[in-house]
Amino acid sequence: MGRTVISQFLNLSTTSPRFPSSLLKGQIKNGFLKKTQQIHPGNLILLQNRTSSRCCCSNAAPSETNDASASSDSPVSSVRKRIVSGVQPTGSVHLGNYLGAIKNWITLQNTYETLFFIVDLHAITLPYEPKQLSEATRSTAAIYLACGVDTSKSSVFVQSHVRAHAELMWLLSAVTPIGWLNKMIQFKEKSRKAGDENVGAGLLTYPVLMASDILLYQSDFVPVGADQKQHMELTRELAERVNYLYGGRKWKKMGGRGGSIFKVPEPLIPPAGARVMSLTDGLSKMSKSDPSDQSRINLLDPKDVIKNKIKRCKTDSLPGLEFDNPDRPECNNLLSVYQLVTGKSKEEVARECHDMNWGTFKSLLTDALINHLHPIQVPSNDFSFFSIKTCCSFNTSDNHFHPHVNK
Repeated sequence: MGRTVISQFLNLSTTSPRFPSSLLKGQIKNGFLKKTQQIHPGNLILLQNRTSSRCCCSNAAPSETNDASASSDSPVSSVRKRIVSGVQPTGSVHLGNYLGAIKNWITLQNTYETLFFIVDLHAITLPYEPKQLSEATRSTAAIYLACGVDTSKSSVFVQSHVRAHAELMWLLSAVTPIGWLNKMIQFKEKSRKAGDENVGAGLLTYPVLMASDILLYQSDFVPVGADQKQHMELTRELAERVNYLYGGRKWKKMGGRGGSIFKVPEPLIPPAGARVMSLTDGLSKMSKSDPSDQSRINLLDPKDVIKNKIKRCKTDSLPGLEFDNPDRPECNNLLSVYQLVTGKSKEEVARECHDMNWGTFKSLLTDALINHLHPIQVPSNDFSFFSIKTCCSFNTSDNHFHPHVNK
């Protein structure tokens, strides 16, 4: 029995995470998108499969040329360190997703070997509509590329298209103590809100799937928000537990490979933007699940919607603006957002906004947000596949762009 389990771990942990060679070379197979040029971030595109509706865009493993062209602060080793990350295709991708994750990917892809995927299996832990999930998956892939994820540098794919994610999750579940899962704060909070009768087992085992997403690719680093630190620690503990139970010299004597089976990954938490807060409550994270659309800035919100949301967002009555005052969470959050979208340092923002009133600052923040999101929302003229005009429709009833696939 032990040999069977270890062989499964070894098979999964050494299997290539890549796609068929024809896809790695950017060729079109069975309707997959063919990659013939770099994708411009100003285009909101869809990964379209005309025959099976599966979306996938991938790149070949980093070459010596790519390594040579990496930034000066890239790792010294000729083999790049690997990073994996993903976003759930539920609801609209909002500013918190972008500033906390996707925006950082654009820089990371120049230095590391990067794999970014749409985590659709995570999305089914709560009630969902299959058709909406399918559409949201393609829309999220489009957002990745529109934000600047470059498929000549990164692998972009859908989680459920790689069945080894679920296979490894089952193997890891067999060695995960139930007590570890019962300690997860997110499970406690969500199950308390929904009630035991309405909570599926998937919500409890969600962190094990997250661990399989990471360990499957022998990841070195994982960009995570502050709220995911507990799940990241579980991933590290599972890697160490499997290495202890099924690695080492005792398994080598029995014919196994010996040594460590999984790398123990490190969290990569950005110094700012790791946790963008709600516009209606500075103590709550900006979330897709919040019933109020006023609580978040969606990446495809039109200018007038952004202006209205910032105008109505929660503030306080204290004079001046300042960072890091625990009694002013909304002030700290809005200043942090302004810092990130303008690219200014914290000290520069603090000096610029110290004596401002809220009316002046909200106008400044609105303009900065609109300018920053403009390249994501508006297509460029040199895009050779699909543009926002052909891939999206505009619904006048809610003033939002809605990506769709032409069939």
